[in-house]
Amino acid sequence: MGDLMPPPGPGHNNGPTMEPGTAWRAHCWGRARRELLPRLPIEVVRYRLRRAAEIGLDYQTYATVRASTGRDIVAFLFSTNALRLFREAQAMEAVRADKLAAIKGAERRVLAIAPLRPDVLLDAVRSRHGAVLDMAAAAPPLLGTWPQIAAALSAARPHGTPADAVLLIGDSGAERDWTAAGRLAGYVTSDRFFTALPG
Repeated sequence: MGDLMPPPGPGHNNGPTMEPGTAWRAHCWGRARRELLPRLPIEVVRYRLRRAAEIGLDYQTYATVRASTGRDIVAFLFSTNALRLFREAQAMEAVRADKLAAIKGAERRVLAIAPLRPDVLLDAVRSRHGAVLDMAAAAPPLLGTWPQIAAALSAARPHGTPADAVLLIGDSGAERDWTAAGRLAGYVTSDRFFTALPG
């Protein structure tokens, strides 16, 4: 009887037991949870493979974003760093312009980092590469506050589009932080996006 512990008192959250076998119980719990998860029908998997290819993402990235948000990706925000545009009159690398042109069924918007001006930048890109971008907006200030960043990203995404249906393609740690401030679907580095093979 000396081995018995008294019942938990008020405020106790009945946390994990300290008895032996914790690792085994965790394994069993994880396996049971995986077995309860729905298995996607093959038609759904095929659709998602096609959709990932249409918007230029590898399947793993697309599936991860889709699973975490429950939404399809309907728009991209590209920083000018991600597009390697550092001057308003600069030509984009062909591989980047070609990848943008190939995206189907998702808006392509660029975040112009100051001192770049969104309208001038968009005109320059379109005159050199055609309609590879749908819109340009001012990027959040690099040293901006959380509310300033959130406001800039809200203004940049398509009107009425949920934030978690928009994926950010960037090229710096500061840009990665924009994802959380804007409650976006996720962040993908420009290297990964522009070298990813669909599927």
